[in-house]
Amino acid sequence: MRFSITIWLVFVSLVGLAQQRPIQSLYMFDPLLLNPAYAGTQVQLSATAIYRNQWINLEGAPKTMTGTVHSGFLRNRVGLGLIFTDDQIGIHHDVSVYGAYAYRINLSKRTTLSMGLQGGFNNIKSDYNKLNLKNPGDPNLFGVLQKINPNVGAGLYLRHNNYFVGLSVPYMINNTVFNYEDETVGFSRQRRYYYLMAGTKIPLVDYLDFFPSLMMRFQERAPYSMDLNGTLVLYKTVGLGISARNSEGLIGLFELQLNENFHVGYSYDFTASDLNQFSAGTHEMMINYRVKITRIHKGLECPSYW
Repeated sequence: MRFSITIWLVFVSLVGLAQQRPIQSLYMFDPLLLNPAYAGTQVQLSATAIYRNQWINLEGAPKTMTGTVHSGFLRNRVGLGLIFTDDQIGIHHDVSVYGAYAYRINLSKRTTLSMGLQGGFNNIKSDYNKLNLKNPGDPNLFGVLQKINPNVGAGLYLRHNNYFVGLSVPYMINNTVFNYEDETVGFSRQRRYYYLMAGTKIPLVDYLDFFPSLMMRFQERAPYSMDLNGTLVLYKTVGLGISARNSEGLIGLFELQLNENFHVGYSYDFTASDLNQFSAGTHEMMINYRVKITRIHKGLECPSYW
């Protein structure tokens, strides 16, 4: 059984390696991960870390750490940011660093349009020596492969006081992951992704707001995925929500605004596939720190959500 699971994970890893885009459930609290045009939208300096432990108890399952730092500059006409990702699936390890730039246009007193660009690289490494194979002499599953792939992306982000819409292609280049001597081995080329995000705020009573949103993800030569999210926020402090993902199932969300600087979040993905025989679901945790720098952000209003 353990050997079967290992081989299955190798297959999933090869597919995941081709995609190079880890799935997350708390992306709505850090949209810069999907859209460079979001850089500086919070005005103040914002730093976010998210850790995802997927398919608990399953050996070699995905583990992803992401981090972003961004801020608005020049009276918030310009946003600058950095994006870090550390994604590990079995024997495959992908570390990326990207810089983001956004320029904002005020369409009205309550509406802005941001145009963003990002650029950076992925350092991809696969260590086949870590596999415990019945046939250790297989030349296709031996040694260490490593490659650095540069990439660029772009996005648009329309923000109103009560709603937002974002469209992005964060990684435009369809890089070759590895140049295998045997072209029949696995998937060796990355495919382009397209993200569409939208959401709104619906005040229910003085102390309770409802935030519905959706995210659609399209990958070339693959089925699309869609998340439908709904979060109730009490006193702009505590949020409870649920997400429905067409490819995964249900996700429970929790968020808490500790004070004006710290914001934390947690999600649990219920495993709806046959993997629930081996896995105890997926945990994801987020912490966000925001601070207003007087010299840069003096006199500017900082939004409290998204």
